[in-house]
Amino acid sequence: MSPAVLIEKLQKRYGSTEAVKDVSLQVEAGEIFGLLGPNGAGKTTTLRCLCTLADPDAGNIEVSGVSVIENPRLARQRLGYVAQEVALDKVLTGRELLELQAALYHLPRAAIQQRIPEMLALLGLDEWANKKSGTYSGGLKKRLDLAAGLLHRPDVLVLDEPTVGLDIESRVAVWNFLRQLRDQGTTVLITSHYLEEVDALADRVAIIDRGIVIASGTPSELKDRVGGDRVTLRIREFSPSEEAEQAKTLLESLPLVQQVIINSAQGNSLNLVVEPQSEALMSIQQALQQAGLPTFGISQARPSLDDVYLSATGRTLLDAELAAGSRDLKAEKKQNMR
Repeated sequence: MSPAVLIEKLQKRYGSTEAVKDVSLQVEAGEIFGLLGPNGAGKTTTLRCLCTLADPDAGNIEVSGVSVIENPRLARQRLGYVAQEVALDKVLTGRELLELQAALYHLPRAAIQQRIPEMLALLGLDEWANKKSGTYSGGLKKRLDLAAGLLHRPDVLVLDEPTVGLDIESRVAVWNFLRQLRDQGTTVLITSHYLEEVDALADRVAIIDRGIVIASGTPSELKDRVGGDRVTLRIREFSPSEEAEQAKTLLESLPLVQQVIINSAQGNSLNLVVEPQSEALMSIQQALQQAGLPTFGISQARPSLDDVYLSATGRTLLDAELAAGSRDLKAEKKQNMR
């Protein structure tokens, strides 16, 4: 049986920017698969290539055994795509927008009369169906966008950052709906930079960094690969780099410490992977005290997906987001100066 989505050695460049260097992943039918990574990692470009909105420079993409490159029209029939930005005509009612979407998919009249009421009921939009979408809240707009993406009953629903900008209540509603879809047999592929969203929803995850898949597996498998508990340590609120390096060398000599990374973006704090022992914090503090180094703050926790990313790249997802934002700002300033 063919996987729901197969991507092999995908590459995509925009001018001098290599958006996707080498992405390979396989999504099985009936699962929620998460693509996790910071902005600029290549998530959206990967989805655009999958959904026939961008032509890859190299690689192979299939949806339910259909080549996206060789047979894009048939592939589109098997895909539902909901972009990050909600694109609705605010002068149309919810029902009118779904009727327009149905016409674009050339759905038979009998199917339209059946599916639009189904989608409206499924997503709790009945009482809003005849109101203009411009009056909808952000959560209602996202639900209507989901309804449009599901109207033709695709094999695979592709969602780019499905809950960006939504309040907690709306996010939980979307999460529950996606789980319901999965349980009914629909394959769901989502991108997100929300760690808790991917951890809560995804059956399997691929983490993308700078256009490359750096880790994949179930959330539990990925966290187990970190190999121990996570300790976050601050020598001072903002430690000098020399002092942080001294602490790093000291801590690496301790038998219970498996890895030490200096996080320069967060005041030269230290991120450690340690054996899951109750006395780990005490041992670390005693070693620092004997070396004449203070302890401003220290905590221990089980690994998270952010720890998986940190272990693979040497930086947290937040640091990567900040770096991407800084690059975008510099590029914008450079463009404005021309």
